Amino acid sequence: MPTPTRRAAVLGHPVAHSLSPVLHTAAYEALGLEGWQYTAIDTTSETLADLVDDLDLGWAGLSLTMPLKQTIIPMLAEIDPVAVGTGAVNTVIVRPSSCGLSLVGYNTDVYGLVTALGEGLRGREVGSAVVLGAGATAASAVAALAELGCATPRVLARSLARTADLQTAATRLGVTPRYEVLDAVTGVEPLEHADVVVSTLPAHAADALAAALRDRGPVGGVLLDVVYDPRPTALAHAWGDLGGVVVGGERMLLHQAARQVTLMTGRPAPVAAMDAALDGVLSA
Repeated sequence: MPTPTRRAAVLGHPVAHSLSPVLHTAAYEALGLEGWQYTAIDTTSETLADLVDDLDLGWAGLSLTMPLKQTIIPMLAEIDPVAVGTGAVNTVIVRPSSCGLSLVGYNTDVYGLVTALGEGLRGREVGSAVVLGAGATAASAVAALAELGCATPRVLARSLARTADLQTAATRLGVTPRYEVLDAVTGVEPLEHADVVVSTLPAHAADALAAALRDRGPVGGVLLDVVYDPRPTALAHAWGDLGGVVVGGERMLLHQAARQVTLMTGRPAPVAAMDAALDGVLSA
């Protein structure tokens, strides 16, 4: 009797560059899950509803990139509290229901950030923190920092007008960030004295800040830059040279995917196998 196929996919536009298929496929192989397939499907906000309508119980779940993390929310039957707080769903689980199936939304980005930062902190407390950027990932970063003990991070954004959604999310999460305009000169001082810095800025957006940081003294905190291409980023390179602890963005990617695997398969994720597969691709 043939093994029934179970499907999962990452959705986004563009999505061909996604490393999620590498991570999930490695997990399925390590878990011995025959018939499980994980693909990348190019999907926009306009085509998402049609894709969701075509789902059946052969599907295990979906991974979502922006802006789909917000577009998907009205299509879900349930949303976990972390996703409600951040206003972003990056994981959808397909479950049977009396109506056929129901979709449950989760945010595993926060778990990924907390776990990745824990690798750099190694038990140290987080008294002060800085978040660079104010997008959807920044909301997850603020939630992660609150879990780690800092509910009053400084948020440095290129424009305060871009912080409206983040401020709404922060209110839901019960945290009170301090919002400031990000400047390549004045933005250096908060970074120097922070226990943790999380950069959610796009690739190369923090390059000027990295250059300014090199003209100052050493740093002692932990930096997690969510960008992993290029690896290391200019900011991560400068941070490490100045004595700080660097956690690459690929660590967040790994751990959020591991949590997705657990949710979709019901089994503990084989993190070591996923890590090896990810390292192989990034090293190549």
